[in-house]
Amino acid sequence: MKKNILVLGAGLVSRPGVRYLLDQEELNITVASRTVSKAEALVEGYANGRARQLDVQNETALANLIREHDIIISLLPWIHHVKVANLCLEYGRDMATTSYVSEGMQALDKAVRDKGLLFLNEIGVDPGIDHMSAMQIIDGVHKAGGRIVDFYSVTGGLPAPEDNDNPFGYKFSWSPRGVILASRNSARYLEHGKVVDVEGKDLFLDRRPDPVEGLGELIIYPNRDSMPYQEIYGIPEAETVMRGTYRYPGWCETMKAMVDLGLIDDTPRDALKGATFRDLMALLTDSAADGDVRAAAAQKLGISRDDAVLDNMEWLGLFSAEPVADIPNPLDILSERMQAKMPYAPGERDMIVMRHTFVVEHAAGEREKITSTLIDFGIPNGDTSMARTVSLPLAVGVSLMARGKIDQIGVVRPVSAAVYEPVMQELARLGIRMQEARQKV
Repeated sequence: MKKNILVLGAGLVSRPGVRYLLDQEELNITVASRTVSKAEALVEGYANGRARQLDVQNETALANLIREHDIIISLLPWIHHVKVANLCLEYGRDMATTSYVSEGMQALDKAVRDKGLLFLNEIGVDPGIDHMSAMQIIDGVHKAGGRIVDFYSVTGGLPAPEDNDNPFGYKFSWSPRGVILASRNSARYLEHGKVVDVEGKDLFLDRRPDPVEGLGELIIYPNRDSMPYQEIYGIPEAETVMRGTYRYPGWCETMKAMVDLGLIDDTPRDALKGATFRDLMALLTDSAADGDVRAAAAQKLGISRDDAVLDNMEWLGLFSAEPVADIPNPLDILSERMQAKMPYAPGERDMIVMRHTFVVEHAAGEREKITSTLIDFGIPNGDTSMARTVSLPLAVGVSLMARGKIDQIGVVRPVSAAVYEPVMQELARLGIRMQEARQKV
């Protein structure tokens, strides 16, 4: 009997995963989107695919769709996942997302278990491939009687080197608001036995270089709270557990300056109505718009007027007389400007870089450094690497669920071999694979 799969959302990362599922003729795939034309484009040419219009705020329509299907994929913004999850509970449907397990989702674990359902979360790239590829090594070390001493896991979505042609070393294929908001996050990690706490305002000060073969020097800064991963990954013995983000050089210094100037503030300001970028910067630096606003910014930041950080902001147009968007706060003005100035042009490639670095101690006492690296490129004028690496692990996981190949229930991350082994094997067949290197230390 064919399984009926419902995909909620038809956004920029959905296509590769949806097409992977549509290629399996034993599955019926429904894609539901507020903009039905996006859903229609995803299922075009497939007899086992159909498109539906859905406003997720219409709970009756959402409930009816969920009731008609066996497995529900939520590619909606994460704030909607718990609403979908509760309806899946009500109608006894399995569920999958690529998002982090929120407190609200985790709170459903017992109810999900009691109904014998599987809610598979964090099955994208980060989170997702990072979990699965790390656990392959961790489980192997533990099975051989060894222990994890140090563990670093870093991921970044970046322009491919040949298309890295703006001062920020970054490009957006979607709204940048989430990326910019992340610059306010605090961070916490364990390094060589010491817990390191980083305030949000200082996030970009905690940066370090990391040369990656074929790409040159990238920069790492910490990614939120790494401490729970001692338990999630089953490595209580680890003296270092740090998860981080990759960027090209220059990003951290410029983002830190924009944080310090108040450009990441989402407080509405009446003075911004009808303003120019120069007016905005004058407001944030307590200076006159008809004066040297760049110098005022330099003074507030305690840097030279000729600093490269200010060159980057000049390139973005922040000192110009251009009118700002009709938006009442600096954060969304900045988001709109970065989206306009930093898109991917037709034919350009994005890139996902992921690297785990382990120091392990084997049963006999010798130590070894293990690196596991993924460098994946988008397809010019085709699927982005971000879309492939987010949606394909999800689709592979759902395919396994549909065939009854995952014998787990509850709110689950892909950290067990029952999930990660078949998913990683299939991803390798699809061209997404980690490269491992080992050396004695």
